[in-house]
Amino acid sequence: MRCTLGVDVGTSSTKGVLVTADGTIIATATRAHEVSRPRTGWVEMDGDLWWDEFVAIAAELLHAVPEAEVAGVGVSGMGPCILLADEEDRPVRPAILYGVDTRSTAQIDRLTAELGADEITRIGGSALTSQAGGPKIVWIADEEPDVSARALRLFMPASWLTRKLTGAYVLDHQSASQVSPLYDIEGGVWHDPWWQRYAGGIEQPRLQWAGEVAGEVTAAAASATGIPVGTPVITGTIDAWTEAVSVGAHEIGDLMLMYGTTMFLVATGETTLRTPSMWTTAGAFEGTRNLAGGLSTSGALTGWLRGLSGADYPALLAEAEDSGPGARGLLMLPYLAGERTPIQDPDARGVIAGLTLQHNRGDLYRAALEATALGVRHNVDTMRAAGADIRRIVAVGGGTQGQLWLQIVSDATGLVQEVPETTIGASYGAAFLAATATAAPDSVPSITDWNPIAHTIRPDETLGPLYDTLFDRYVRLYEASKEVVHELAAAQRGGSA
Repeated sequence: MRCTLGVDVGTSSTKGVLVTADGTIIATATRAHEVSRPRTGWVEMDGDLWWDEFVAIAAELLHAVPEAEVAGVGVSGMGPCILLADEEDRPVRPAILYGVDTRSTAQIDRLTAELGADEITRIGGSALTSQAGGPKIVWIADEEPDVSARALRLFMPASWLTRKLTGAYVLDHQSASQVSPLYDIEGGVWHDPWWQRYAGGIEQPRLQWAGEVAGEVTAAAASATGIPVGTPVITGTIDAWTEAVSVGAHEIGDLMLMYGTTMFLVATGETTLRTPSMWTTAGAFEGTRNLAGGLSTSGALTGWLRGLSGADYPALLAEAEDSGPGARGLLMLPYLAGERTPIQDPDARGVIAGLTLQHNRGDLYRAALEATALGVRHNVDTMRAAGADIRRIVAVGGGTQGQLWLQIVSDATGLVQEVPETTIGASYGAAFLAATATAAPDSVPSITDWNPIAHTIRPDETLGPLYDTLFDRYVRLYEASKEVVHELAAAQRGGSA
């Protein structure tokens, strides 16, 4: 049975799928893991864990379907992450994760002062924020010089798996464009003057597009995984972009909403749109550009509340539905891990306003769902103000399994959301990219055939005025509480209270 194997390394788990040539999932496997938070603002993960979990998942999938003939392997992973390795491909330190890790504030300020904000945006597309990979490389050089001195290669989860499987040292253009300011977005190449200045001791990975074949499975990798020697492996990319592929939300005019541990938004167009509030990146495919954004918490916020309350999700969702629109007068800012776009404030913190003794856990859970929905609205409004032509919205990720959350997002934003038949996410998109890369020219699959739209979520227009009011209060609450919240954030870091 011809199939492709897709594996995605996420923030809270690694997921794998075996998919037949017509898009049918015949086996799945998951390995849960946790990030490390050694200090406030630091979010790390052991890079070796990514390979260990890939090996375990591949073995489980192939054992489950012994008749599977793996035609290709797709890889994907969270990002942008910074994993530096030495000449023997041993990680020199744990990987520093994407924008939820906010340690490099001083380096962001320094690079912006040295290079100029306008020039950084002109070359790389985006202002430097906690999402940018370049300042994190500089942070290692500044704070851990002995570690930095041993670093020879740069990886992200997808490229680390590709390296382990094939020996190829590659990075896809989309991921590279988030190693700001070291990538030239218009030229599609590493910006050599700035690379040499800030990452000169590291070899530049060869650049490819996400769906291109990076290499073939080596004998050593075959022995470890059970995947046959010579099986093609694609280059892969960051999970949000692979998720967009998995639901066909990567065409011009598409916006993908990824409901996961964090919330991610990717709008696809043909031109490079620049705004300091969002991230400008290369697309997953040649000829496309993205304007992207992300909330630092979404599923992480609901999971936090679940842990505090001791209730299961079905109970919390039922109670949140009973609470009703507006959460009986509660308003929450979901910034429990700082916030990425559009406020770009690593020192933002969560706020709950309007709390009384009459409120219950269902009200709190409803307020959390509405907070993420208002965060989505803030991002979409900012994208459109920057010139994004958003014609179609597709939802993906684990959060799409709950109808209430989807409905709240549509009600709060006024957006119609299309929900595909399969929402397992990036691992499925990785398998699809592997299928397209290895198919015969006359049998290249279409994602619309693999994964058709199952249903559509439409906003309740009668709730528009309520959510307009809540959104205005949401924006004003951040501005009104920012000064005090920043003081609290400094105290959490060990500064003066």
